[in-house]
Amino acid sequence: MNDESQNKMGSPTPEELRQQVERTRDELGQTVEALARKADVKAQAKEKTAAAKKQASEKTAELKEQAAEKTAAAREQAAEKATAVKEQAAEKSAELKEQAAEKTAAAKDQAAEKAAAVREQAAAATAQIREKAAQAAQAVKDRTPDPVQEKTAQAATQVRESAARAGQFAVDRTPGPLLEKADRVAKAARANRTPLLAGGAVLVAFLLIRRGRGRNK
Repeated sequence: MNDESQNKMGSPTPEELRQQVERTRDELGQTVEALARKADVKAQAKEKTAAAKKQASEKTAELKEQAAEKTAAAREQAAEKATAVKEQAAEKSAELKEQAAEKTAAAKDQAAEKAAAVREQAAAATAQIREKAAQAAQAVKDRTPDPVQEKTAQAATQVRESAARAGQFAVDRTPGPLLEKADRVAKAARANRTPLLAGGAVLVAFLLIRRGRGRNK
């Protein structure tokens, strides 16, 4: 009775012990499986992290390489464009210089032609003046009596002598700079001396003729 009461009171039966062992075994198995799954997840996470890092590193290296290639290509294109711009600028500058030289040469030719035309016109006008003055002088001389011509010659001689004396006096009293200017003016006057002398002779002869006619009246 004591054994039966003891089994009934607190001692488990063999069947109960077997069931407890099986439950414990199942629980341990589940725990082991859970731990294995957790360990597998961590390993996979590490592998994924390592793969992601590797991919990121490879992608970074690839991007760097592409960026370097693009930079080199851009530099090469910029250098080619700069060279092309320099060549175009040099060609344009040479073209402008050539055009400027052509225009300058054309302007010089035109100026030379105009100057030649002006010189020809001036020479023709001077020749006409000289011819007219000579004709007028000859006409006056033909119409002037001999006594009047002699008086005219004497008067001209006196005028030249007086002018020479006055000129020498002025030279003696004139400063050097004024003398240089006067010399230039004299050279210009000598260039047209023949028309002036002819005109002066005509004027003097005309005045003497009028004077002689007045006396005859």
